[in-house]
Amino acid sequence: MAHLPPFAVAVVAGVIVLGVLIFVHELGHFLAAKSVGIAVIRFSFGLGPRTPLRRTVGETEYCLSWLPLGGYVKMAGLEEEGAAGHLEGPPGGGTWPRERTFDGKPLWARMWVIAAGVIMNAVFAVLVYALLAGTYGVEEDRTVTVGAVDTTDLPLGAAALARLHPGDRILRINGDSMGGWGDIEGAILTTTDPMIRLQVAGRDQPVVLEIPAKEQEARARVVRALREWRDPVIGEVVPGSAAAAAGLRAGDRVVRADSVPIAQWDDFTRVVAGSPGRPVTLAVRRDSAEVRVVVTPKAETERDTATGRSRPIGRVGVYLQSPPLRRYGVLGAVGQGFAQAGASAGLVLFTLKGLVLGQLSARDIAGPIYIGQISGEVARLGLAPFLSFLALFSVNLAVLNLLPIPVLDGGHLLFLVIEGVRRKPLSERVKARWTQVGFAVLVAIMLLALANDVLRLVR
Repeated sequence: MAHLPPFAVAVVAGVIVLGVLIFVHELGHFLAAKSVGIAVIRFSFGLGPRTPLRRTVGETEYCLSWLPLGGYVKMAGLEEEGAAGHLEGPPGGGTWPRERTFDGKPLWARMWVIAAGVIMNAVFAVLVYALLAGTYGVEEDRTVTVGAVDTTDLPLGAAALARLHPGDRILRINGDSMGGWGDIEGAILTTTDPMIRLQVAGRDQPVVLEIPAKEQEARARVVRALREWRDPVIGEVVPGSAAAAAGLRAGDRVVRADSVPIAQWDDFTRVVAGSPGRPVTLAVRRDSAEVRVVVTPKAETERDTATGRSRPIGRVGVYLQSPPLRRYGVLGAVGQGFAQAGASAGLVLFTLKGLVLGQLSARDIAGPIYIGQISGEVARLGLAPFLSFLALFSVNLAVLNLLPIPVLDGGHLLFLVIEGVRRKPLSERVKARWTQVGFAVLVAIMLLALANDVLRLVR
């Protein structure tokens, strides 16, 4: 997709992400329904009107529909009505014996069918993460060294962060040893102690931040302010970029930029960002020799987080060298699949908790436009980043679908749990009323997400 314009890449990548993951979700419902003997009237790839590409095998019609946004399973006794029903094509004809309908199955079978979509999304994520671990490897970044501290937007209670300097090594936070930068960020975000004590190598006294656990936005600003130390080694040069035109290569280590010594990656990007449209003379170490390269950063517009104003910055089109990779065998890759899927689920739950408790802003909720933008960005980075995002979003879809909101799978499961406790189902009138409430809540969330997307575009 590298030859497509950014807008087209975002649209195509967004359709792929949403289409694949919703289809995987519906495939879970389909397989579970078949496994317990529920009659499946139709299984469609896509929504809306059916294309001529359809075939009936046994009792089930398999078809391709015109809207490539996922798919649907139409089961006997569980056919959607209203707007959802129109998206799922025409109704199925004929009548079915009660034992072949959804409502005619025992409680455990119905719960299995409803939960299967979420389970399928989780399994899909585990398999993708495992594939990445076995094929590409997993980054093992053990860096605990501070590269820079941005003090322009520090929250109250975090002023002591300015005492950290490039080269400082954070060994422990609140007594827990840090094995990498991810550990540092996770500890800052999740520790329940309002006092965050950063023990730095060579210092007797810790750097102490005082930020209550409920102030998640403030803690997120601390994480954004802290940047890890990264050696100034170029990992990838974007074809057709200013760096490619100047002759920079992957593996080049930047030593100086306009006679300014470069110790780490942030030093290099700072010089480049401050030189839009102006030639910069670089000294790079290539193999055992030092090579002089003149590159002219392309001027781009970026929003200054401190002032809120747009400003021109320079970019040359290079990526940092990635941390070393460790490849895994089959069992190790599967273990990594479960571990990374679990970590992704924890991240989603952490975000949901912050939104529910008001610790994170509702402005952070993203909709389909933003999803398309992110999908396009990771697609341009390559197959591995795109698959990793696909797995993360699959976990996201699984967790969100478990929310106890009628219309979502979690709402259906809640109805079934209530039925199990009461030993009789809720009346259709009660379920319909709560489904309307759930639908209204879902529409409100979607409208908020869409409004956030639009605001991001115009900023």
